[in-house]
Amino acid sequence: MSITKQIISPTWIAPVVPRRTLLTDHSLVVQNDRIEALLPRDAAVSQFADATELRLDQHLLTPGFVNCHGHAAMTLLRGVADDREMMDWLTKWIWPIEGRLVDAQFVYDGTRLAVMEMVMGGTTCAADSYFFPEAAARAFSDMHFRAQVGMPVMQFDNAWANGEEDHIHKGLAFRDSVRNQPRLTTAFAPHAPYSVTDEGFEKVRLYSEQLDAPIHLHLHETTQEVRDAINESGLRPVARMQELGLLSASLQAVHMTQLREDEIEQLAANGVQVVHCPESNMKLASGTCPVAQLVEAGVNVAIGTDGAASNNDLDMIQETRSASMLSKLASGDATSLSADQCLEMMTLGGARFLGLSDDIGSLEPGKQADLCAIDLSNPAFQPIFNPVSQLIYTATARDVSAVWIAGRQLLANDQLVESDTSSIVRAANGWKAQVKEMINSHEREV
Repeated sequence: MSITKQIISPTWIAPVVPRRTLLTDHSLVVQNDRIEALLPRDAAVSQFADATELRLDQHLLTPGFVNCHGHAAMTLLRGVADDREMMDWLTKWIWPIEGRLVDAQFVYDGTRLAVMEMVMGGTTCAADSYFFPEAAARAFSDMHFRAQVGMPVMQFDNAWANGEEDHIHKGLAFRDSVRNQPRLTTAFAPHAPYSVTDEGFEKVRLYSEQLDAPIHLHLHETTQEVRDAINESGLRPVARMQELGLLSASLQAVHMTQLREDEIEQLAANGVQVVHCPESNMKLASGTCPVAQLVEAGVNVAIGTDGAASNNDLDMIQETRSASMLSKLASGDATSLSADQCLEMMTLGGARFLGLSDDIGSLEPGKQADLCAIDLSNPAFQPIFNPVSQLIYTATARDVSAVWIAGRQLLANDQLVESDTSSIVRAANGWKAQVKEMINSHEREV
């Protein structure tokens, strides 16, 4: 393999490690897929005279963003059944439409659209949970994206599998098929406490322990979920997971609203990690995740957008802003989730959540070159006293101008370098008539 070197010289670099560090007049040197050095620009140009230099004036360079929860293919259901309560939205609209429409091609086309949106917004890695994970993995791989692909498990039949045994069997076969693919990892993804039986959870736990595979689970998403669980079993969902042996460092818990203090202590004591999806929670009125209390207890909290059908975008910058402001409001503490904390949550915190912190999440020599450059030249950012604050409290995905994954530049000057944007959008829009037909049909039925 030929060695390629590039010097990237922005106005500011926020490496995330050490915490709250902001560098000016520095350069990042990338060799092939990894970060070779981070040093003053003059030293970089002198030491690496054989490398090409990319100047990015008025840009902030950060690690790529890590979206720790989503359903990528649901970009094709963006805007479907908006403004409904969560369980009404899910059980009366999303699940019936998915049951009639979703297949491998749907997942491939929807995932490509999601990857395009994420890359253009600075996201370089995502955790995905959806049907037909083989198709999602193919889309991620085709677009050089980094992802944790979930192996869905639920007791209900669907187009991909029938019952929990079939889900687990197909998930294990899928895991074997992608084991050696670069940038792809896998996790068991039991849907939720109300859609998976005790037996299903026990089998997932057993395989998780044998294979050292994480478990990605919607947990404590809504008040109704908690209330129904108590009525059915006398146990709150967290208590049920504790009884089933799932509260461990392998658990990636999604949403986590309606938490009591003793439950937060349980999560911390067992090393459970949490992903916070504030905009989906707010839009579906699901509840508030007590992020400030979780962080104070020592729980690693990452950020996720959830799917585009309940958000309705995959913009990690705005998602993290929402997390900060919601935490300030809920806690009554304006210092909660500072800009620097937010940047860490959406980068290194996400990498920790996915077990990838040795490779991504911060700009350190030896790590994979997953990078994001944000253009702060727009008048809306001026004057700039703290570029990290401007990123968290002012920017959006549309201000991202350049992105690299494993040293490969995928976005340059706001344009995708390799992917055919028009063909991705055309394929996605090809599903519009069928989705609309499903919506109309379902409206007549309900």
